[in-house]
Amino acid sequence: MEAIRASGADEILALCGGCLSCATCHVYIDPAFQNRLPPISDDESALLDTSTHRNEHSRLSCQIVLTSDLDGLGATVAPEG
Repeated sequence: MEAIRASGADEILALCGGCLSCATCHVYIDPAFQNRLPPISDDESALLDTSTHRNEHSRLSCQIVLTSDLDGLGATVAPEG
């Protein structure tokens, strides 16, 4: 989430500041990287359930810790709602 915001993208609201309480940092992860991410937590899944735009590639960007294993990671900001 912070990396996306630092890049100048203004589509990520991140209203809760990364506290896993708002889902305004919803992104779609490039399928090639899906298996490199840690499993989704119950709390993250519950928040994503509040979005009408959730799909199998949905994650909250505030829950993704960037490591060298994720170099080149692609993510698309999901529509609001």
